[in-house]
Amino acid sequence: MRTLRARLVLFVSAALVVVCATMAVATVIVQRAHLQAELDQRVKDAADRSQGGLQRRTGDATDLGFLNERGQPAGTVAARLTDGKAVAAETVTADGGQRVLTAAQRAALDGIPADGAVHIRTVPGLGTYVLTVASGDGPSVLAGLPTAELTDTLDDLIVTEAVIAGVGLAGVGTVCAWVIRRQLRPLGRVAATAVEVAGAPLGTGTLTRVPASDTGPETEVGQVGAALNLLIDSVECSLAELRRSEDRMRRFLADAGHELRTPLASIAGYAELMDTGAARIAPDLAWRRVSAQSARMTDLVEDLLLLARLDEGRPLERVDVNLGALVAEAVWDARAAGTGHDWRLALKLEEPAVVTGDPARLTQVVANLLANARTHTPDGTRIEVSVEARPDACVVAVRDDGPGIPAGLLPAVFERFTRADASRSRAPGQGGGSGLGLAIAAALTEAHGGRVDVVSAPGRTEFTVTLPRTAARSTASS
Repeated sequence: MRTLRARLVLFVSAALVVVCATMAVATVIVQRAHLQAELDQRVKDAADRSQGGLQRRTGDATDLGFLNERGQPAGTVAARLTDGKAVAAETVTADGGQRVLTAAQRAALDGIPADGAVHIRTVPGLGTYVLTVASGDGPSVLAGLPTAELTDTLDDLIVTEAVIAGVGLAGVGTVCAWVIRRQLRPLGRVAATAVEVAGAPLGTGTLTRVPASDTGPETEVGQVGAALNLLIDSVECSLAELRRSEDRMRRFLADAGHELRTPLASIAGYAELMDTGAARIAPDLAWRRVSAQSARMTDLVEDLLLLARLDEGRPLERVDVNLGALVAEAVWDARAAGTGHDWRLALKLEEPAVVTGDPARLTQVVANLLANARTHTPDGTRIEVSVEARPDACVVAVRDDGPGIPAGLLPAVFERFTRADASRSRAPGQGGGSGLGLAIAAALTEAHGGRVDVVSAPGRTEFTVTLPRTAARSTASS
């Protein structure tokens, strides 16, 4: 963060330096051109005045008395030219007098053409001059002014601009550094939050969030903060789901172990009895119990294998299945197994309820729902089964007027090894299931592209299986 802040300050400062330097150079160039043009014009005016003064004066070729006239600034140089050579030359002193130039100084003035243009010459002992020659009706006269004033003015301008630019840059740099530091402060908090989340042990407690004040959508930093919070929320949701999956897996393994241990313990017990000879009185009964427990264990293992295959997404058989005929046969089988219940079947079909799927597995779905209703309701309970063909789906509903499912158990009713033994009465003499029937029904329905729903209240429990209709049938009906 400090590196970013330093780079931003350096970038802004460099940009300001470039802008200030460009403006300063442009100002100096423009000012120099203006002052140079003004100095050139003053030199030309001085030459014209000098020549005009000589026309009104009487004197020899060395007469430069016109320098005594008013308006000649200090440092002005004037000379009389003959054949391009200075035969007489003087300069105006600081006190207003004249001083005759030396031969070396006059020699520096030789050879200046009388073209009316200005020329730059360096006069020994006097400095650099801007010179011009005025020639007209009278004698040729040379006049010149020193460039020292122009140079001093430009030097003062450069120094003044440098001081102002330095002070301005220092002030602007300080303000920029403060503003950048203030603007990047939320980004620092976002970075600190990211570092804290990265260093926090996953799965323990709640992860830190970026403060709400740093998640406003109006700034880029706020958008980054909001995105980081969304990422943290996603991570927490994933961790929570992972923990729930691990809890379900541990519970599943514990329940599976318990379910398998019970028949194994029974088989081991009867085997020990038969080994010790204690079961000689009723050997057939012992073998029947061993066979029954073996069958129970086999059913449980097959159910677990079926769920594992469904979890792996193994394909099922796909043929057209008449759901009305399939449900009718399942109800007849359930009536034979539960003669104490009042079974009702309603086929609400204006056309065949045909779906695409595995007939054996769809039969298992309906049989599990019917077995669940029979097992967890007392004798005399009415169990109504209906089949309905809708335009886009076929619906199988299993309703009973039993005691219902407790509200606390309802959300987990399709989870594996979920039992309602403690809350729903069961018919006398009926054994408990493994808690996998509804889980298998839900998994098989989802594998067929459908869903299972349940609503329950005392006196009414309804399981609804919704399956998509066969495409050809649905198109034909529409």
